[in-house]
Amino acid sequence: MKNNFLREIRESLLLSKAELSKRANVSPITISRIENGMPCRLETKRKLILALGYDLAEKNKIFSD
Repeated sequence: MKNNFLREIRESLLLSKAELSKRANVSPITISRIENGMPCRLETKRKLILALGYDLAEKNKIFSD
């Protein structure tokens, strides 16, 4: 079951997985795994939140766990 809104937010910003992966300094495979509901490290979440232009305090807008 998905527990994040990463794909929806990424697509709403018209970002490809490759573009987001470059911004966040993570692999596109990692982004695919997260978008498919797999867990990730806290550091990876932090990188993605910041790369999407959110404050860390807004983490619940992307990750619900």
